[in-house]
Amino acid sequence: MPLPRFASPVDTVRFGEYRIHRRPDDPRPLLRFHGRIGGPGTAPAAGRYHLYGGHFCPWSQRVDITRRLAGLTEVVSLSYVDDERDGRGWAFRPSRGPDPVNGFALLREAFHATEPGFDGHISVPALWDRENRRLVSNDSDGIAVDLATRFTGIATPLVDTYPVSLRPEIEALHGWLGPAVNNGASFAARHRAGGIAAAARDALLWTFRTLDRRLGDSRYLLGDVLTQADIRLWVALVRYDVGPNATRVIDPGLGEYPNLWAYARNLYRIPAFRDTTDFSTFTAPGADVPDWGMVAA
Repeated sequence: MPLPRFASPVDTVRFGEYRIHRRPDDPRPLLRFHGRIGGPGTAPAAGRYHLYGGHFCPWSQRVDITRRLAGLTEVVSLSYVDDERDGRGWAFRPSRGPDPVNGFALLREAFHATEPGFDGHISVPALWDRENRRLVSNDSDGIAVDLATRFTGIATPLVDTYPVSLRPEIEALHGWLGPAVNNGASFAARHRAGGIAAAARDALLWTFRTLDRRLGDSRYLLGDVLTQADIRLWVALVRYDVGPNATRVIDPGLGEYPNLWAYARNLYRIPAFRDTTDFSTFTAPGADVPDWGMVAA
């Protein structure tokens, strides 16, 4: 293990706030790296890959939940960046421990090691390949799918969260729930300004009502099978009433949808969901955390 190196404390006076600098004519995607495990030169192997994550990040949590359900906690290692950042981006500090793989102080060092002069978004989750000494991907959906599907000959999964027969339905749900809930809740919180925000609130509330009806006679989104669709939705639900809806500016809370609320709490009872949740990292100041530990019917 490299000697620990830590970044200096967050200092927005010196380094400014974090900004994503993109030229309007830059055709490259926001998330620059889209490699896949099992592609050329990236065979699945125990101990080869390391995840950089953040407790605050719903996309990181998706990946960690998948990692645990796939039985990969001893196969794919994981470390966390600090919960705060300045203009340098995410960093390693004593609060979350050092980078155990490379000894980087700043996560941007991993991006520059992969693409010298990197000028894009420094994000988590990010998947590092120890053998090739570079990032494979910072695309959370691709990483999660690979963790769910590529290591079955190496580890025994607790749950197959991306079964072949359900993949079209999982992706169809993602095409609906991603814009309406995962990306729409923050827009919906600004609905009083009208326009796009008001439309986002209407879409979000219609989606919650529809999900509530759907879950009236279904344990999970796709029947009795826990899939990536549930993981992707749940990380938004667990943040909803302490984040975008902390002041109940959108609606009175998830408790307004009894089947959806019961579904979300039942998922929280699963260790992979509960043990990856750190409310302190994403709860708005002064917000009350609902009783997620209450057993749902």
